[in-house]
Amino acid sequence: MDRFVFLTIDGLSRGAVYAAFALALVLIWRAARVVNFAQGAMAVAAAYVAYTVSAATGSYWLGFAVALVAGLLLGALVDRVVMRHVDHASHLNPVIVALGLVLLIQAVLGMVYGNEFRPAEAPFSRSALTVGGVAVLSPYDLFVFATIGVVVSGLAWMFARTPVGLRMRAAAFAPEVSRLLGVNVGGMLTLGWALASGVGALAAMLVIPTELGLHPHAMDLVFVSAFTAAVVGGLDSPPGAVVGGLVVGLLLSYVSGYAGSDLTPLAVLVLLLAVLLVRPGGLFAPVAARRV
Repeated sequence: MDRFVFLTIDGLSRGAVYAAFALALVLIWRAARVVNFAQGAMAVAAAYVAYTVSAATGSYWLGFAVALVAGLLLGALVDRVVMRHVDHASHLNPVIVALGLVLLIQAVLGMVYGNEFRPAEAPFSRSALTVGGVAVLSPYDLFVFATIGVVVSGLAWMFARTPVGLRMRAAAFAPEVSRLLGVNVGGMLTLGWALASGVGALAAMLVIPTELGLHPHAMDLVFVSAFTAAVVGGLDSPPGAVVGGLVVGLLLSYVSGYAGSDLTPLAVLVLLLAVLLVRPGGLFAPVAARRV
């Protein structure tokens, strides 16, 4: 029973990070109808900026803040310089460009920083606190939960309660009508890319200290898990991305704890295939009206 409790808490902690990263993918999809396969590489680039700043100043929190700003700027830059000029007549074109960005970003990071793993320290202890003899959350887990909770709540409030959020939603679902009503559709699209990249950078800063360290490919497996979470929840559903991230985190924790880490990629693949076969749009996808 103690093992089950520990694996559940560990899965929820990891799932919260997957949820944040899946939310970044959902933001891009809702804003531009593009699955940004470069999201992981862009997040790692922001994490390397944080590493550089922290190493130069000795301040983790300054590096953390700079990483978020770097993520926002990188997302806006990718939209303005690259994605804005891609022909979206075919859904395959943005995917190919995004995969090219992955190779470019990882190659540049490898040339500048090298391909060895660099240690990434957590700002709080990762030693689990014990309650009644059972290992539960660590201070770092509490930090992760609190951070993700603030981000998810803030994004939900922005999209539902603010004029900017309403303009972003309108620009994504009805761009031509939005232009006629005076909405700066291009600006809203850039803002969506910036927000998604900033959330991805945050996820990288939270998950990299729990992995082997900082590396140009540090977010590759995280991207696969987060992409699965986004598909499971539904690419059009931010709440679905959160639930999907927690489900994937729990699944990976249970499979790794009871069956071995070698089976975790297979478990993710089985979950993805099962959802695609039963409900291709995701568990939280809106039901489409039937046309005669």
